[in-house]
Amino acid sequence: MKVMICGGSGQLGWDCQRVFGKEHEVIAYDLPELDITDKERVSSVISRFMPDVVINCAAYTQVDKCETEQEIAKKVNVDGPEYIANACKAVNALMIHISTDYVFDGHKVPPHSYDESDEANPLSVYGKTKLEGERRVAEMTQNHIIVRTAWLYSINGNNFFKTILKLALLTPEKQIKVVNDQFGSPTWSLRLALQLERLVHIKGQGIYHATSEGYCSWYELAVYFLKKMEVPANIIPCTTAEYPTPAKRPANSILENARLKRSDNNRMTGWRYGVDHFISRFGQQLIDEIKTKRR
Repeated sequence: MKVMICGGSGQLGWDCQRVFGKEHEVIAYDLPELDITDKERVSSVISRFMPDVVINCAAYTQVDKCETEQEIAKKVNVDGPEYIANACKAVNALMIHISTDYVFDGHKVPPHSYDESDEANPLSVYGKTKLEGERRVAEMTQNHIIVRTAWLYSINGNNFFKTILKLALLTPEKQIKVVNDQFGSPTWSLRLALQLERLVHIKGQGIYHATSEGYCSWYELAVYFLKKMEVPANIIPCTTAEYPTPAKRPANSILENARLKRSDNNRMTGWRYGVDHFISRFGQQLIDEIKTKRR
């Protein structure tokens, strides 16, 4: 099988290369080689490679910047997926499009979660563009899988773990305030890549939720992660109101993998299990990277 990955240098794209590359022919693109907002270039690349599956991990994910850079957000999160879907339809390829918990308003009270049947109601420009991107994909090609996920982390790219670890290592005397009233499921992108591989295998179609099982707040996650890393830090909980941002974020990002479970295809594990295995595999590398950059 031939698999093409858009956004191949990002967290999920990087892990998808390693998962799908074990048994399939994989080609991965990212900027500047492929700009998904260039319709002709997207069509040319896909028609030349003739993939069986195209995984779109590319997105404009700078949530706060989306509020002021709305045109860029629309081009990347709406127009780009449409162009990819159109090109996939032309070569009869399956399109897997990665979406987000931000399509929901987060008004449910934890531990209540959002499944695929819940109505979307995004609060931010980022969430609105991602939802419209989902709709464009579904309109353009029937042969699609849309996967909503949340709170991704990986050894590749930037993420919450790297940020909090850097603060703890470089400024150990400083108080680090972390929001304690936003809840979600920290998800290792490697585990998500394995779940995508399963969806391809079972010929899945439509919208799926795929996050780690269980949930926590950002504060709880920071405390758990640094304790497991054996890195002391002065972590202080705060409210969203105390840490205002340009974009509104859902207070509840807990997604239920309902469709995966109903079909007995849920490969997502508990969030603590994922964090533990991630640290056992990459913990020292995380520390070494920060120390190297400090020099």
